Order: sequence, then C-alpha cells, then structure tokens
Amino acid sequence: MKSMETDDIEDIISPVTEPIVANDEGDELSTSTHQRITEAKAALVGQLLEEAVTLLERVRHLIGSSSDNANDFGRAMVVDDDADELQGRVVEGVFDGQKMVGADGKHYSVPANYASKSKLVEGDLLKLIITNRGAFVYKQIGPIARRRLLGTLHKNISDSDWCVKAEGWTYRILTASVTYFHGKEGDEVTVLVPESSESKWAAVENIIKKV
Repeated sequence: MKSMETDDIEDIISPVTEPIVANDEGDELSTSTHQRITEAKAALVGQLLEEAVTLLERVRHLIGSSSDNANDFGRAMVVDDDADELQGRVVEGVFDGQKMVGADGKHYSVPANYASKSKLVEGDLLKLIITNRGAFVYKQIGPIARRRLLGTLHKNISDSDWCVKAEGWTYRILTASVTYFHGKEGDEVTVLVPESSESKWAAVENIIKKV
C-alpha cells in the first residue's frame, strides 16, 4: 500500500481559510454572499428570541394573576396591556381601591399585583375584556388627576391590613404594595391619591425605610 507523504497529510489537515458554500447548481458562493446569509440567519434568530421573551412575559402574567383572589365569576384573570387586540365582552368601570365597579353594577376583582404595579388610584377608569375563553384582561383607560402625599406606614391590629397616615387622613393601601417594597410599620411612604376628591384608598409610590 502506498504511504502518504508529509505534504499530503498537511494538505488534508490544514484549515480552510475561506468558507465555501455550494448552491443548488453546484456553483461556489463567494465569501461575501455566505456572510450575508449568516447575517440574515442571525437577524431571524434575534426576532425569534424577542417573540419568545414576549410569550414568556405573558405566561408570567398568567401565573401571577392566577395566584390572586378569584373574581366574582371564579375564573382566572389575565392582565395585559394589549387589550385592544383581544376580542370578547367589554365592561368599563371605575377602580374603587380594590375592585372595578362596572357600568353593569357588578364588582370585578382586580389582581393586587397589577393594581400595585400600575399604581391605580381610586377613581381611575378601567376597561375589562372578558375573552371568549373566559380570560379577564384589564387596561387603564382614564387615570384621574393625582397628588402626592408623604405619610407613615401603619398596620391595623384587628384585621392586619396596612394603611398610611398622611395630613390628618388615614388611607388604606394594598398589602401587595407593602410586600413589594418590604415595608415595615413606621416607614415613611409616598402615596398617590385623587387630586380633587376624597378617597379611602391610596396607591403606594415608594417606601422610605426607617433607619
């Protein structure tokens, strides 16, 4: 058997300096063409990753909202800013600090995490879409004018609810807001309340930890 010469071995294991890709007709594509194909694939991968992130975010909302209290109809709720893209029965109403009071006279529970994150204030107008599959999708459509107050965080011993005392008034606040900011009794709190009307509830904007 004929042995391979040293030069022959070097030819076999030496790296290819330029990538060569063959098209369907057997012609070799140039390096620049191959680079354009690679860039196009990278762009497609980036687009798919963005779509995957969006999908995961919606799943997170679904999981988070399902852990909140069930609404009056006993169905899971979904909170999504893309409410206009969905189809279903539409109910508009006013946020009362905990729930939405619909124009139909019914009360619809609003997920506490969503209300806290969106800093919903008593009197804000909301739109609820009940989709054909029974999902509940909220969207804030008419925020009222707000004013900011600085108060002190307190806990009601009788029912363990949280409240803020500011400018001689006591405002109820959502427990989810206190939990998010890791608030403790005595901490300073900045809250949002209606600018030109009284309210029982306030939205927590931030908590200043007590030293």
